[in-house]
Amino acid sequence: MNSCKISGIAVLAFVLFFCGKCSRKIDNSTIPPPSVNDMEMWLTKADQSVLLQKQTATLSFGFTANSYANIDVDSTITYQTINGFGYTLTGGSAYLINRMNTSEKQALLNELFGSVANNISVSYLRVSIGASDLNASVFSYDDMPAGQTDPTLANFSLSQDTVDLIPVLKQILAINPGIKIMGSPWSPPVWMKDNGSSIGGNLQPQYYSVYAQYFVKYIQAMMAKGIIIDAITPQNEPQHGGNNPSMVMSAAQQADFIKNHLGPAFQAAGIPAKIIIWDHNCDNAGYPVSILSDAAAKAFIDGSAFHLYAGDISALSSVHSLFPDKNLYFTEQWTGANGSFDGDLKWHLKNVIIGSVRNWSRIALEWNLANDPSYGPHTPGGCTECKGAITISGSYYSRNVSYYIIGHASKFVPPGSVRIESNIPANLPNAAFRTPAGKKVLIVLNESTTTQGFNVKYKGKWVFTSMAAGAVATYVW
Repeated sequence: MNSCKISGIAVLAFVLFFCGKCSRKIDNSTIPPPSVNDMEMWLTKADQSVLLQKQTATLSFGFTANSYANIDVDSTITYQTINGFGYTLTGGSAYLINRMNTSEKQALLNELFGSVANNISVSYLRVSIGASDLNASVFSYDDMPAGQTDPTLANFSLSQDTVDLIPVLKQILAINPGIKIMGSPWSPPVWMKDNGSSIGGNLQPQYYSVYAQYFVKYIQAMMAKGIIIDAITPQNEPQHGGNNPSMVMSAAQQADFIKNHLGPAFQAAGIPAKIIIWDHNCDNAGYPVSILSDAAAKAFIDGSAFHLYAGDISALSSVHSLFPDKNLYFTEQWTGANGSFDGDLKWHLKNVIIGSVRNWSRIALEWNLANDPSYGPHTPGGCTECKGAITISGSYYSRNVSYYIIGHASKFVPPGSVRIESNIPANLPNAAFRTPAGKKVLIVLNESTTTQGFNVKYKGKWVFTSMAAGAVATYVW
């Protein structure tokens, strides 16, 4: 009996040992390797249920084919270098920011201009030279009593901007010392104009050289405040004379001003700031083309700037094809009080962000950074519906659609990044970049009315992903 028991136990032990080995062998052979998250995805949905949020789904490169469309990214084909993404820091924006409580103001500026995880890292700003229509009042840096002039600019002063704009700029520079700043005038001092008004009119020829020195004094005075102006445009929207302030300047006038006055004045004063022409809509590419066709003017010009209140974004490429040695900039597009989040998200991502950079722009800027709940401040006759990226009420602020429009680019595509090749499948406009750190970034919009699945393909491997209708995503790997 004892022998039988021992024999039975031995057999059972052998069976358990053998089956255990088999079981472990089978399990090991069928368990898939652990998934590796090769790619980050940041998403904004048209219904605002997700707002520039990092997604948790694992996105792994592989070789398994499927029938979905491919966005094929090729980092060996490169285009223009990116200078940055951002807004215009209007005088009204600075006024609202500067009146926030210290802690809330610092938190907002860190969120906008800082580089840590929860910030959007805005890297480019435009400011007005003198007042824009989104200042509380109209002013220049050399206003004189009616009937008086100041051809020596003895009365020149930045005093109006020292109240809000310059203090806010200094705080921004403390957060991001490398941020680039472009200056654009809405109007010169009215005594220089043929109609004596802040609205419309033309610069009188006898004041061309004086106005050139006005720009020199502005750049030097800002530099004395610790603020470097990287570039200027001679006139904001030179074919729109109905704003307050504004001025009309023809292409022939701008060419004359640059080649005979502004360019030589910058050269004589050792001013390194870039001169960028046009700064108006895509429906009149002939304006910058005619100026660049003047060799004497062209010698002083860095490139051309565009808005898109009329025309098509492809106008930038038409200028590039004629003057590939000159740069392109997208400097303004507003979102309005009556716009919808989903409609603005889709249109601006397609045209301002993706469209501008795919047509050679080095920057993409939305219009005003901030407004109050009544869409102020603004001048009498200025824009009453311009919605900033931020709405500020006292020390409270909320984020609007252009915060996310810019954030999907500025957070991930730092200055010095290079646009790289990517194809565009149906309903999936996109733009791809390689950052200075070597990361690849892909911004994609699903402009269809249904959820879209697609592959991001890179170096022979691909990742499958999908986006809801009207959504935008930024992919980083």
